[in-house]
Amino acid sequence: MILTIDLGTSVTKAALWRDDGLAAVGRAPLECQYGPGNRVEQDPGSWWPSVVAACEAARAGAGGRGRGRGRGRGDAVRALGFSAARQTFVPVSAAGVPLGTAMVWSDRRAGAEAAALAASCGGASPVREQTGVVLDAASVAAKVAWLERHEPERLRQARWLLSPRDLLAWRLTGEVCTDRTLASATGMYDDTGRAVPALVGDAGDRLPAVHPSDSVVGALLAGPAAELALPPGIPVVIGAGDRACEVLGAGASAERPMVSWGTTANVSVPAAHRPHPAPDAMIVTRGALGGWLLEGGLSAAGSLVAWLARLTGLDADTLLARAAVSPPGARGVVALPWFGGARAPWWRDGARGALTGLSHDHDAGDLARAVVESVAWDVARCLGSAHGSFEGLVLGGAGAAAAVWVDVLTAVTGLAASRRLSGEAASAGAAMVVARAVGSPLDLDRFDPVVAETHPDESWAKRYRALRPRVDEAATAIIGIGARDGDGAGAGAGGGDGAGGGEVGP
Repeated sequence: MILTIDLGTSVTKAALWRDDGLAAVGRAPLECQYGPGNRVEQDPGSWWPSVVAACEAARAGAGGRGRGRGRGRGDAVRALGFSAARQTFVPVSAAGVPLGTAMVWSDRRAGAEAAALAASCGGASPVREQTGVVLDAASVAAKVAWLERHEPERLRQARWLLSPRDLLAWRLTGEVCTDRTLASATGMYDDTGRAVPALVGDAGDRLPAVHPSDSVVGALLAGPAAELALPPGIPVVIGAGDRACEVLGAGASAERPMVSWGTTANVSVPAAHRPHPAPDAMIVTRGALGGWLLEGGLSAAGSLVAWLARLTGLDADTLLARAAVSPPGARGVVALPWFGGARAPWWRDGARGALTGLSHDHDAGDLARAVVESVAWDVARCLGSAHGSFEGLVLGGAGAAAAVWVDVLTAVTGLAASRRLSGEAASAGAAMVVARAVGSPLDLDRFDPVVAETHPDESWAKRYRALRPRVDEAATAIIGIGARDGDGAGAGAGGGDGAGGGEVGP
């Protein structure tokens, strides 16, 4: 049995996998703190307790399942590995103590530092070509520059700059390292995997060693093994970033990209070779088991539904149910999901979210429908920018089980979408990486088969094709307001033009 630990932004998941499928999954919530200036932080002290709680829940869920001694119990686990959110990090002392709060991937306080860093390196476009990543306010390189400028003492005291996964792997094994997929998303490494001195600054000696994702980085130490009720000495595999794992676990290919809905949304197109140049709307990162990913990481998805839930007093499930009742086009409401800046396909730090077309007769269902549609529109723009010949989509993230999201996505893109049995693509991909590392590769179609394929509703698709010009017009107008207001606009790809510099998407 394989244990995977998926360290997300809002939840930690522990999943127990047998050769024939998912035995159990346990969850433990995580919280972010939101502050002025687009700050998003997290308490590193919450990470380990969330792992312990999630593993306990997974063991409880697996109790009594399967046949034979030890099946479903911690002592049946023969290896463990990680899937993890990227671009979140915290300075850590030589003793392994986090120094202050972690800067979450969605923290965008470093807009000025991103612009200054890009200027010092000859512009954002050369940096992007070198690293594959847009140097904007969310990039780790810019956030490290922010620390150097605003909290130099915290950086000076740090021995390491570590992601949540890296810190926990250190706790489990005593080894300090990261993997290629997380490193490639920081904006501090070139396409050969070497750190770029001009981008890492004084933090170069604080970066952990970089290993392939399927590396066994150590044996599980006795102390954490006891806390997790696992056998000491089992192999610990460093694993990969959440998107790279989702691509594997969803069964994505160059013809069938992965689209994920979670805290945010992501489009990932696997590629055997690094594209030069990459499409303006997308970034390039490493794949978990080789190759590359052409990625469009959007600004928001589930987080935007959660925001609307807080405003309306309704829970997210109720909002999505009401969104399903609202007709295509949300009765004229158009949402722009750029809270705290627009990521793919726009790359505008100065952009802000908006709702347009409102009138007195609109209700929460219309707003929720517009939010879901706004994410699908940006997915379509990313796919158009990739210029691929796509046969369909594969689904990842919690949204794969949300019918309204899948129905809207397929109608907006005109592509069918398939989902797999477990609904846990990131964890399934992590299990595949662990299995490869210990010499027992898994057959994805056997242990997590496709169970559903949703085809576009042609009447909806026709309606969305007719709506596209109006939606693009609204997006162009709102993104322009953000650009005029500044706040870091222009730090993204193409000197700030992103995918929307004068035109909207494909």
